[in-house]
Amino acid sequence: MAYKEIYDSWKADPEGFWMKAAGGIDWVKSPSRALNPDRAPLYEWFSDAEVNTCWNAVDRHVQAGRGNQLAIIHDSPVTHLRKGITYKELQTRVASLAGALRAKGVEKGDRVIIYMPMIPEALEAMLACARLGAIHSVVFGGFAANELAVRIDDCKPKAIIAASCGIEPNRIVHYKPLLDGAIDLADHKPDFCVIFQREQEVAKLIEGRDFAWHTFQYGVEPADCVPVSGDHPAYILYTSGTTGAPKGVVRPTAGHLVALNWTMRAIYNVGVGDVFWAASDVGWVVGHSYICYAPLIAGCTTIVFEGKPVGTPDAGTFWRVISENKVKSFFTAPTALRAIRRDDPDGEFIKDYNLRHLQALYLAGERADPETIQWAQKHLNIPVIDHWWQTETGWAIAANPLGIEALPVKLGSPSVPMPGYDVQVLDEGGHPVSPGTLGAIAVKLPLPPGTLPTLWNAEDRFRKSYLSHFPGYYETGDAGYVDEDGYLYIMARTDDVINVAGHRLSTGAMEEVLASHPDVAECAVIGVADELKGQSPLGLLCLKKGAAKDHADVVKECVKLMRDRIGPVADFKRAVVVDRLPKTRSGKILRGTMVKIADGADWKMPATIDDPAILDEITLALRTLGLARG
Repeated sequence: MAYKEIYDSWKADPEGFWMKAAGGIDWVKSPSRALNPDRAPLYEWFSDAEVNTCWNAVDRHVQAGRGNQLAIIHDSPVTHLRKGITYKELQTRVASLAGALRAKGVEKGDRVIIYMPMIPEALEAMLACARLGAIHSVVFGGFAANELAVRIDDCKPKAIIAASCGIEPNRIVHYKPLLDGAIDLADHKPDFCVIFQREQEVAKLIEGRDFAWHTFQYGVEPADCVPVSGDHPAYILYTSGTTGAPKGVVRPTAGHLVALNWTMRAIYNVGVGDVFWAASDVGWVVGHSYICYAPLIAGCTTIVFEGKPVGTPDAGTFWRVISENKVKSFFTAPTALRAIRRDDPDGEFIKDYNLRHLQALYLAGERADPETIQWAQKHLNIPVIDHWWQTETGWAIAANPLGIEALPVKLGSPSVPMPGYDVQVLDEGGHPVSPGTLGAIAVKLPLPPGTLPTLWNAEDRFRKSYLSHFPGYYETGDAGYVDEDGYLYIMARTDDVINVAGHRLSTGAMEEVLASHPDVAECAVIGVADELKGQSPLGLLCLKKGAAKDHADVVKECVKLMRDRIGPVADFKRAVVVDRLPKTRSGKILRGTMVKIADGADWKMPATIDDPAILDEITLALRTLGLARG
């Protein structure tokens, strides 16, 4: 069946569609129905079923005779280590850790915070919680003590599982002092902590509270899988917002299993025995869905990569990992590709590796600019698939479903909505707009399985944040349009649409223009306050390595490009060249913070920033334009 037939079959019979998809999961007690609308608009899926996530991700593959297949490959250029773990070994490790947690009192429904770097033990901790029906909350390793403390107080964990340290290309990140500081700051105190001691740094343990990973498990009885109800939370994941109380996205167990299992074949075109790599971090939603859970549920081999796209040791590291491990499907963020392209504009490193097993490259996490996609298409000679989703949804809202049908690629578009998502573009009044018209992107309720049913202990906030603005819809917070063929274009966050003299303009469209300049490796456009026009666009440009032109000439050419492509209505007159752009650790550009700096408004250092020093550089650059005063 082709995409349109499958999408239409979902629309005609969503209940039948998802019950059929549920056939790919091992149930303790099968669901009697897919959708539970009893508390609409707070919908639930497969709520009367009983199931266990760890069984579906690990044990069933061992039972099916695939215990000797690699489940995890750990590739760590920062420690120069590479090792594999089979499904049978993973089952033994996870059952042991779960047994040790159970012996210390962790039960179904208890929360456990996981604060770890990109090592296999992070996945083992997640799966051990799932084995017991405990609810894990992974916090990005190296998060500041205050941010970790806020999350401790919100989810009140019985235990915290951490590592002694994380390893960056040029430094050791001391996790244990951050953890100790967070526990001191938090009102809630965990009963105990489990620390995985890495050889690069052995942390000091607090007697009576802290236990070393291996001694903690010594002599314990391995734990079996504990069945949970379909609506039982598998995990809580806090969104990367930087202000106010964190939003704890809840992921329900059964819908998570059904949706992720469906996506592996339909979207990523992989199955049992295939090697799948998502180059992200377990602290982000991609790491939950596509490093840990989905590949293992589908019986794939997943790669846990501890490194960077450049600098560990060079811009060829991704291609080495793909070549050595025979990766079939690869998923990364556009920002990683832009970093590689900036260091290796002619794709010379790609030529050094045999990439014949690689069938497709998937991009998500931010807008994939056409220049980056074209660069990858040219040098990799495979489909480069942009797809769009959110922490809240857990899997793709829109994609090009290679496992169903390879649709024509349209540059700048994540293609078409996936089954389960009735995507609409609305005006401020909540009315659908015509094709090609910019508006707020919303999804008609109910959302599909695997998406958030609520926020942790914050139902009112969930309703207010996502459901109240457009009744009957989930508000994505993104702005864009749909073309005549039904392809979706995500142009900006709703608050990144700027208003220039009454014209609503997309910063994303402007960034596409700037990125097309041959010397521009990466860019951002922000709207700064303008007394006459309300807002005025400002470009920040990072140039490719070896770009020989004078910066002033590049800026002039970019201003002309904008005038030629978008027209005088854009009012684009200012741009500045910077060495790098401020980003979160997951690669999102901190546009909102730059706007506040440019406008001279009060701003707070974002907890999620990758390198705080960049904001000082940005401030100095903006002052050359007469901005950032105050």
